[in-house]
Amino acid sequence: MTAPLRIGPYAVERLLGVGSFATVWLGRDATLDAYVAIKVLAENWSHDLRVRERFLDEARLLRRLEHERLIRVHTVGELPDGRPYAVLAWADRGSLRDRLAVGEIPPHAALRLLGEVCAGVAVLHRHGVVHRDLTPGNILFRSTGPDTERVLIADLGLAKALAAASGLTARAGTPGYMAPEQDDPGAVVDTRADVYGLGRLGIRLLATTPPTDAGPPPRPARIRLRHGVPAAVGAVLARATAYHPADRYPDASALRHALTRASAPQGRTPGPPPVRRRHGWRLAGAAVATVVAVGQVAAEPGGAGSGRPAVGTYTTGPLTVLLPAGWSAAGSTWAGLFDAGGEPEPALVMSPRPRRWAADPRLPGAFVGLSTATAARTTPAGFLAERAHGDCAAAPARTTRQAGVEWTVVAYRCDRGRPRIVESAGLPPGRGALVYVQITPPDDNTRFVDTLLAGVRVR
Repeated sequence: MTAPLRIGPYAVERLLGVGSFATVWLGRDATLDAYVAIKVLAENWSHDLRVRERFLDEARLLRRLEHERLIRVHTVGELPDGRPYAVLAWADRGSLRDRLAVGEIPPHAALRLLGEVCAGVAVLHRHGVVHRDLTPGNILFRSTGPDTERVLIADLGLAKALAAASGLTARAGTPGYMAPEQDDPGAVVDTRADVYGLGRLGIRLLATTPPTDAGPPPRPARIRLRHGVPAAVGAVLARATAYHPADRYPDASALRHALTRASAPQGRTPGPPPVRRRHGWRLAGAAVATVVAVGQVAAEPGGAGSGRPAVGTYTTGPLTVLLPAGWSAAGSTWAGLFDAGGEPEPALVMSPRPRRWAADPRLPGAFVGLSTATAARTTPAGFLAERAHGDCAAAPARTTRQAGVEWTVVAYRCDRGRPRIVESAGLPPGRGALVYVQITPPDDNTRFVDTLLAGVRVR
């Protein structure tokens, strides 16, 4: 990977890390003589509007919460190729994963650290946010003085949020720290999922033989604590990692107070926990209007539609679309989706400027993707239900038959970003695949949408 020389006003010093959805670089602000961490959306996800919005939503959320226990966001920007980036505070003392790779943390220090992590997650819970991906790699340390540091919570479940946004069926995040219900797409994931992750983190820090990340949690009787850890802590960790959410502590604050009580010297009882307000739970980033990459096509010659003449076609793999005047297309693959043979599923983007469409909300455009893997697990209506836009108003779903395909169509009106988003999916006869078209139309014209769908062909 070639390092960029600059990102925005920052000189790039070196690579800090690479993930499935983003790359993080160490940048330096020469004017302030300060270092920052710059997270850049991965190139293979840049066409997907929905994923882009999830990426930016984490930055917006952290900026809004602005708490000393959470990683800080300074600003966001965009690279010349349209990919967004977020400028974050640099955790100059690394992550918990880094420290555990060097050696075990002394028991009393590990117990204090677990309490600090619980306090950070409790900040999220007080604001109705569920992290969903609490792992050693997401626990960071930033120096506050020569001999002092602060524990920070980072990456608010971004990998899992992006996986959900992009329709991935594969597990996202770190196995071993995710609650059992997170593997069930129909389950309600709330703050108790984070309690499970915190409990697993506690077992990793405090057990004599920490389980492997991919293994199941040990049974309560088998949690053997390291020397110096109060025995009552084992019962707290066992309850935190209970299989059923109802059997766990309700949130991170309750778990923290339970750990405090369990670790207090005999004869001393900590004071009562403060009264907490109840909030309605929501997933981190789930309430933002987002869109997936889409592709638009014009009226089929001689057919009903927008009235614009079709001036050509574009083909990638088994997909062929009609192009309206002034439009072009770019072939691609459906990022993160693979067929039974492990090959990427085909997709394309169409717009007057297809390579800018994802980044510019003023441009109309569309994404067209074909997926056998998606057809094997759900229906067109079920797939569209996964792609709802939480901050947008949805019209009732409708069906339309175009070019031999029965399409399910849901139109959204949004108060910010793109004002209109149309989600549509259908099953081409005899293909065993689901074809998905997400459209940001140039105007509020149902006929334009139907004509676009009529111009989609699957061989």
